[in-house]
Amino acid sequence: MRVHVFFLRNPVAAAETPMFLAFMPRKIRLPVVALLIETSNAFSRELLHGIRDWMRANTAWTIHLSEQGRGNKPPAWLKDWRGDGIIARVENSEIARAVRQCGVPVVNVSASGVASDFPTVISDSAAIAKFAAKHLMERGFKHFAYCGDSRFAWSRQHGIHFAAQCADAGAGCNVFPSTGGDDELEAIRRWLAKLPHPVGIMTCYDIRGQQVLDACRKLGLRVPDEVAVISQHNDELLCELCDPPLSSVIPGARKVGLEAAALLSRLMKSRKHGAGIITIPPIGVATRQSTDIIAVDDPRLANAARYIRAHACSPMQITDVMKASGLSRTLLERLFRKHFGVSPYEQALRHRIAMAEQLLRTTTLTIAEVAERVGFSTVEHFTTTYTRRQGRSPGVTRKTK
Repeated sequence: MRVHVFFLRNPVAAAETPMFLAFMPRKIRLPVVALLIETSNAFSRELLHGIRDWMRANTAWTIHLSEQGRGNKPPAWLKDWRGDGIIARVENSEIARAVRQCGVPVVNVSASGVASDFPTVISDSAAIAKFAAKHLMERGFKHFAYCGDSRFAWSRQHGIHFAAQCADAGAGCNVFPSTGGDDELEAIRRWLAKLPHPVGIMTCYDIRGQQVLDACRKLGLRVPDEVAVISQHNDELLCELCDPPLSSVIPGARKVGLEAAALLSRLMKSRKHGAGIITIPPIGVATRQSTDIIAVDDPRLANAARYIRAHACSPMQITDVMKASGLSRTLLERLFRKHFGVSPYEQALRHRIAMAEQLLRTTTLTIAEVAERVGFSTVEHFTTTYTRRQGRSPGVTRKTK
């Protein structure tokens, strides 16, 4: 066999030949995508992180993003913008009209309800309300209230779902009569003063939670002893700056962004503009001092519940709980079922499963490591128990984080 090797003395001249051009890499045009998403709050920033995560794992886009606030008018540049797709927080009719006029696929990531003709990816309102209600009920509250902001459709939805959760548990829910004004602080104070205490309150988002805490302080209401407050969005900086720090449901904002990007990619390829709604469940609850209480009259039972919550993921015997509470086993079991509707063992297992859910969604720990972290001796026992109680395996939960 003879091998012939040729050296090109003049690469420039060679590059002018068609044969050489056939081997030249072609510049690939990237899809051009506009993001009409505000950067002024933690939820939207997490949403943008989700879009970025999808791009890193799939296809790079040329992004057009400008800083803006929630509900702002369409940016001036959008009128002359030419691109392939848009992901937008469609908060008002002006933005809806502007993105329609662009004539490209649009994915909406706002729960405002303004643009039902756009395919939409949003947080699961019913699941958020369920997390908040369960969090307060596990602490023994019998009275509940919801403080929302009537300007926002998603806030009204949260209130409806929270009240439904309370009704399912045989309890009422006092809803703040929001008028949608710019300053409802005085109205919140008057409303709080009339509520029965102790009361567990869900607020529509963290800023409203901060306002409720401020009103409690001015009224001299002790938090969380008389009023426990849980919000949603979990803006960590804002929640930690509250007095006391505010508990909040952690929405799957990053997952919203990731799913929105995946949906837009499919729409840009198919050039279809179909509607529909995809809802993303929350991750869990970030528990802080505003709900750090066991709201039962019997201090012995409160001590038992606190001990179980603090030691649920550690080796724990019923005798340990009896010692911490000063209750006999029979009385401990009876009081637990009366006030919490479950046995001490079941309460501990709920805490362990909830912690496992949060670790699966927010960390890179292996399933075996999660099982060990929440107190299971084998990964098989953990997987079986988790799947039976959550309706999905730990692996499925990890994939949907």
